[in-house]
Amino acid sequence: MDEALLRSLTPNVLAVLVRRGADFAAAEDAVQDALVEAVRVWPADPSPSSSSRGYPMRDPKGWLVTVAWRKFLDQARADTARRRREERVDEEPAAGPTPGVDDTLQLYFLCAHPSLTPSSAVALTLRAVGGLTTRQIAQAYLVPEATMAQRISRAKRTVSGVRFDRPGDVATVLRVLYLVFNEGYSGDIDLAAEAIRLTRQLAAAIDHPEVAGLLALMLLHHARRATRTAPDGGLVPLAEQDRSRWDTEAIAEGVKILQAALARDLLGEFQAQAAIAALHADALTAEETDWVQIVEWYDELVRLTDSPVVRLNRAVAVGEADGPRAGLVALAALDDSLPRHTAVAAYLHERDGDPATAARLYAEAAHKAPNLAERDHLTRQAARLNASSARGPGRR
Repeated sequence: MDEALLRSLTPNVLAVLVRRGADFAAAEDAVQDALVEAVRVWPADPSPSSSSRGYPMRDPKGWLVTVAWRKFLDQARADTARRRREERVDEEPAAGPTPGVDDTLQLYFLCAHPSLTPSSAVALTLRAVGGLTTRQIAQAYLVPEATMAQRISRAKRTVSGVRFDRPGDVATVLRVLYLVFNEGYSGDIDLAAEAIRLTRQLAAAIDHPEVAGLLALMLLHHARRATRTAPDGGLVPLAEQDRSRWDTEAIAEGVKILQAALARDLLGEFQAQAAIAALHADALTAEETDWVQIVEWYDELVRLTDSPVVRLNRAVAVGEADGPRAGLVALAALDDSLPRHTAVAAYLHERDGDPATAARLYAEAAHKAPNLAERDHLTRQAARLNASSARGPGRR
């Protein structure tokens, strides 16, 4: 069974049913039933020499649309509470080739509806647009399948009455895709790779510089993935990563996409973030990083977003470009309750030659760490500085 083909066809088939007037939740159920039927009927070997006649060689999308529509009709006719819909059932479109319109873009906007919570929007996007099963999404988020099924069902009910009669919010769609990307990897689904796949689809469907910027950002970050963790699972800071192991093809593609987006002179936050990632990728060593230009891009990001997290990252860049004292001055203007504020303070104090304060702050940051890997990394940093102080300045 060609799972990749089924996953690529799923959003288009779903969109066809919705465009014909099917309720989103009922249409999604019908498409899932059609996929089950495809798994049962289609042969494992779709080649012309295959003896099976179940595989729709010429038009697999048309086959899925036909079966899904029939499943929807059967469900509508069987439900007496939906007698109004039976009037539309009699208007079933005549048999023939399915239109070549790609409605995936509308599904993105529907799944990123503002009435949904971010977690529900991500789950619905992965299910309806990504073609993942509930089990796969549950494994990726490390939650029980029943919990994820309830989350998806609630999301489907929320958007069940929404029609494709108004332009969607591209910024919301991009935020949802960025959330998917940041989930990274767990279970048997690589969500970072899945986010890149979905963003490629979106970039093919809509000509928008920020869509290109997000795709470039994902590619540039993903290019460093293999070097972010040590064999024991520990975090490896950017400055200590083996740059010879970075994916140069992904970097080149990301830079090319970014340059084309920037040339349109419609700067957005994802383009600015991608420009920062590109400057890191361009440096052959950590010492060759163009921190002055990175600070300039962070200034643009602050102008675009006024985000406290962006200002925090800017303080690190200032510390590298103008010295740790300047970084600490920039950090002092920020709320110390910001996530990772203490870790940044520890790093800048260490750079400023104050290991005792840095060790204390690293230990404090470890207690606030959002995950085990980060906590272990910060704990090791504190232990390293404490051990160095115990040896004395003459024994380092």
